[in-house]
Amino acid sequence: MLFAHDTARALHAAATLVNTGQNGFDVLADIAALDRWIGEEGWTGARRGDQRELDEVRALRRRLRRLWALDEAGVAAEVNEMLRAANALPQLVAHDGWPFHLHATPQGAPLVDRMAVEAAMALVDVVRQGELSRLQVCRATDCADVLVDLSKNRSRLYCSTSCTNRMNVAAYRSRRAGTPAEPRPSPDAPPPAAPRGAPAGGGRNARCAIRQ
Repeated sequence: MLFAHDTARALHAAATLVNTGQNGFDVLADIAALDRWIGEEGWTGARRGDQRELDEVRALRRRLRRLWALDEAGVAAEVNEMLRAANALPQLVAHDGWPFHLHATPQGAPLVDRMAVEAAMALVDVVRQGELSRLQVCRATDCADVLVDLSKNRSRLYCSTSCTNRMNVAAYRSRRAGTPAEPRPSPDAPPPAAPRGAPAGGGRNARCAIRQ
């Protein structure tokens, strides 16, 4: 397993939030839309349910999107600032049948702080393990969504099954038409050199999959 389940889940949650504002469409268009999305994604804890909360989540979305373009030092600096700004204080807790795990914000903390800290704590693991190159952007035509490539050989190219199918159909039609399809790396090919900083060493502490 590359990352503990809670880390993988938090990375997915961060990418999902970023992708609510991609490709010219805003999933979080208003307070009602945010309420629906929060329910679908399983976030719990205190809510204000007002325009300020919506604006804060949108601002966090933009901040997280920038992380996909930063090098290792840049991501580390942003993560540290996110943890400081939310006054994150990791604590071992056990509740609801779960064994001891880490929480870094209380349930009563603002929604945006809980979201930011969950993403930041997951990115701590990514940076410490030198795996920042797994933060990728979908390679499908006309898609700018982000993704986290957790495949063993770093072979994931697309953000979703929809984009995968669309590009496979395009490649098939191109072959049928006798025109060369856009070259795509083989899933078995060695991964390209990471456009990030040098890997950081160090281990990690496992945490369970608890979303605050």
